[in-house]
Amino acid sequence: MGVPQTYYAPFAQWLAAQGWRVTTFDYRGHGDSLALGPPLRTLKADLNDWARDYEAVVAYARAAAIDGPLYLIGHSLGAQLPGMFAQPERVDGLLAVATGVGYWRHNAAATRRRAPLLWWLLVPVVTPLAGYFPGRRLGVVGDLPAGVIQQWRRWCLHPEYSVGVEGPAVRASYASVAFPIRAFAVADDEMLTAESMQGLLRLYTGAPHLVQRIEPQAVGLKRIGHLGWFRAASQAALWPLLAQALNDLPRPATRAHA
Repeated sequence: MGVPQTYYAPFAQWLAAQGWRVTTFDYRGHGDSLALGPPLRTLKADLNDWARDYEAVVAYARAAAIDGPLYLIGHSLGAQLPGMFAQPERVDGLLAVATGVGYWRHNAAATRRRAPLLWWLLVPVVTPLAGYFPGRRLGVVGDLPAGVIQQWRRWCLHPEYSVGVEGPAVRASYASVAFPIRAFAVADDEMLTAESMQGLLRLYTGAPHLVQRIEPQAVGLKRIGHLGWFRAASQAALWPLLAQALNDLPRPATRAHA
């Protein structure tokens, strides 16, 4: 949450050099998209809107490669929102990196200790005063639209996360996903735990999945953490794992042209 597409640019460029067509984007009110809309203080957007933004990019990418497979690489929130797509059949597979449900009691210890401050003080008090969540100034996630952080707060306070808050329609939406999921859990993730990841995979009841747990020392790194997978320092150790996982995903049958 709160990570702009520029952070992923080196990995995207590397993956493109391996022969993949790669598309990155920023949600409305975030990163490069911020300049295209109203100021954060007046922007009306929530996580439902962000899921629609995500799916619009999927539709764009699908049109650009109509006969080829379309795979998602979702980091954190990016592996959660595909469960809310209206047309998940456009997607042929998902690599889910350092992700899981954000229910605060399932957070890693360091994040769990700070969660009450964030969810019961900073978000409900600061957001109405600022008109948005000034996360960069507070050193917590990033600057986010009020609707996004407030909805995310509701999700993170509910044991069933998004489906517990949004109800049967969203639960059914996750259940309708059939594309395969290859998940990568980071052993030293300071935000999410193995329990968090299993909680997310349980929402995708119709999707086959495989989980691989990555220990930093096993791949020659001192630390990975929640954000480290896509840093340049991880290129030799981790990026080829994703490229290989993409190659291992099943190829769909040729699509009929609409």
